Amino acid sequence: MKDGPSIDWANLSPLVALLGAAVVVLLLGLLRSRPMREQAVPFLSFAGFATALGLGVWRWGEDGDLIERAMRMDELTLMALFIVCVAGMASVLLSWRAVAPRESAHGEFHALMLTSAAGMLVLAGSTNLVTLFLGLELLSIPLYVLCATEMRRASSLESGLKYLIVGSVGSATLLYGLAFIYGAAGHTDFTQIATALRDQGGLATDELLLTGIALSVVGLGFKASVAPFHQWTPDVYEGAPTPVTAFMATATKAAAFAVMLRLFDVALVDAQITWGPVLAALATITIIVGNVGALGQSSLKRLLAWSSVAQAGYMLAGVVVSTQLGVRATMFYLAVYLVMNLAAFGVIVARERETGLGDSIASVRGLMAERPVLGWAMTLAMLGLAGIPATAGFIGKFFLIEAAVDGDYAWLGIVIVVGSMISLAYYLKVIAAMWTRPEPAPGAAPGTPVLAGADPVADPRPAGWEVLAVAGLAGAATLVLGVVPQPLFDLAERAGSLAGLL
Repeated sequence: MKDGPSIDWANLSPLVALLGAAVVVLLLGLLRSRPMREQAVPFLSFAGFATALGLGVWRWGEDGDLIERAMRMDELTLMALFIVCVAGMASVLLSWRAVAPRESAHGEFHALMLTSAAGMLVLAGSTNLVTLFLGLELLSIPLYVLCATEMRRASSLESGLKYLIVGSVGSATLLYGLAFIYGAAGHTDFTQIATALRDQGGLATDELLLTGIALSVVGLGFKASVAPFHQWTPDVYEGAPTPVTAFMATATKAAAFAVMLRLFDVALVDAQITWGPVLAALATITIIVGNVGALGQSSLKRLLAWSSVAQAGYMLAGVVVSTQLGVRATMFYLAVYLVMNLAAFGVIVARERETGLGDSIASVRGLMAERPVLGWAMTLAMLGLAGIPATAGFIGKFFLIEAAVDGDYAWLGIVIVVGSMISLAYYLKVIAAMWTRPEPAPGAAPGTPVLAGADPVADPRPAGWEVLAVAGLAGAATLVLGVVPQPLFDLAERAGSLAGLL
């Protein structure tokens, strides 16, 4: 009888930690003890993410194929793991006193988040078409439910339903694309697909393969919020619970772009002359659509949703060029995008709890005078996302522009600069609101800290130390990585090697 596939449990340990933690918190959530559900479950969820992060640090530099080459645990996978785990830990803190875990049950909420993170790790490490699709589904299905976990709020249920429908269409499209690629190349393994492309001269222009690539671009474009497959993003980001939105906006992009780097820059690299100009055109459309769409937004979550579309266009430039520099630039930007967004979403969670204005831009009016820590965190986040010098966003965009120019796509670097200039209009609008004193409510006594337009029946609550910690630390990281980017450069350089396959 044939032996089963050998399993490298050491390299697989981060995935085991995430799935094991999901089982533990799901079972603990069944207990009737309120402290166990409301305190122990989030703590163990946070510990699960931290354990996976620590195991990833332990395996750094110990590259290896997993489960008969279905996955690869290398620096690219591990850097995506670091981004996912940091996003997960931050989202656990942001949701600690939130409504969504109480309404959906704490055990289920945190188990779904951990399971989705496990899917992101599988997706990022995929070196096989089958594993790619399994990772995408393991990532997506828990997120469909998480978006609808504020079950007494219609917009949250609507968000989950929209994401389910659009996500299912994207998954089906991707599955068709992967099937066409397999039909053309005769293999599901990425390196074998690349070998087939090199050995069979006409395969790179084969209609079956090109159809598969086109459908795969559409399917992954839905997941990464690439225009014109981005339509779901503003509604889903706005309707989902804010901690879930923060997790989706950061961790999902890391996994999606990590697998795009593997699929296009490893398996399909010899067909780059065909798909490269198409992805470059999509990047240009995405940058323009995202930045223009954000201009008229009054909701911070919708503004950041349109911003995430534009940011996806910037990152796509690193995939287009098919060079190690492009991979490094993309992974570096994913890391700085994480801290900039966590700072912004941390402030939004705090203001949702402290005011009756939800995620409106009016909720941050006068924030610098009222809450300087939150004000500075949001200011640094907006400046970083806009690409202002001395912030991590500036270094990241400069890195992407360098990769575009080096890969003979200098015009795409110019598009990135133009897009960044357009983005100043809406990022600076948020900063201006924070540095403006709030207007008192009509009829209020002088000095009353109630904003005009606030909901009089709202029950403001303190944001909580954990929310302030996420916003403050992420804001500080945005500044520190803009001034001292070298440690992150070193991580990105190792991740950009793709185990020497490029």
